[in-house]
Amino acid sequence: MADMELWYTENQTDNVNFSMKVKKHLYSAQSDFQKIDVLDTFEFGRVLVIDNWTMITEKDEFIYHEMITHVAMATNPNIKNVLVIGAGDGGTVRELTRYKTIKNIDMVEIDELVVTAAKEFLPFTANKLDDSRVNLFFEDGIKFVIGKENQYDLIIVDSTDPIGPGEGLFTTEFYTNCFKALTFDGILINQCESPYFDNNAKEMKRSFNKLQDIFKVCEAYQYHMPTYPSGHWIFCFASKNLHPIKNLDAAKWNALNLKTKYYNTDLHVGAFALPNYVKDIIHK
Repeated sequence: MADMELWYTENQTDNVNFSMKVKKHLYSAQSDFQKIDVLDTFEFGRVLVIDNWTMITEKDEFIYHEMITHVAMATNPNIKNVLVIGAGDGGTVRELTRYKTIKNIDMVEIDELVVTAAKEFLPFTANKLDDSRVNLFFEDGIKFVIGKENQYDLIIVDSTDPIGPGEGLFTTEFYTNCFKALTFDGILINQCESPYFDNNAKEMKRSFNKLQDIFKVCEAYQYHMPTYPSGHWIFCFASKNLHPIKNLDAAKWNALNLKTKYYNTDLHVGAFALPNYVKDIIHK
């Protein structure tokens, strides 16, 4: 009798599927908010799946987590107080803890079960959640920022897509509250979807345009994510004053000697050079 093959298939659009061959289904649970699965796959290692969407894979998570953190940190080396919203897998916090200059990281994740699963099955991303500078809050990030003023040098919104629990993290009201919570040179980094497939592109445009209305500086930058729909994804850099290229202190960042696998200061500048079709979407 032939061995049975187990495959995990993500429906990236109604007409596009992405599949990976699975060694073992390690974990499955339904929280109060969403369904959480951890798979061990042949090509991508361990994979965190939420509501049947791939969140991170062991093989390519470094790309996402380096690009969501180091662009802001190289623009303003004086960031000391950081708020991270979402990011239950711990990868964003892991990258932030590499900076000795950061004094405090508040991480607000609505679903404690994601963190529990990550600590047990995804040690490669969750290994710094116990750092003494990290404060975990298991509550709604949308409510958490309300009323906060002039408090954070950097806010990173590491969210799922704008459906389910992540939906409110893409509203004008939420972005306005983030703006108020930031210090004078404050930076907001936002997961901004993808320009390629229509359903993602629509959300990317909406998100970018809202941020552009609120922040003095608003720039989109791209990164290549093999396991996300189309592979072409965008973060938004929004700031009260600092510009990601004009204020980049490449020499200072390089002097830190942080070993990265994807990010470097040349790529930092290049990531803001967008293809015409992306410019057309966000500036229409």
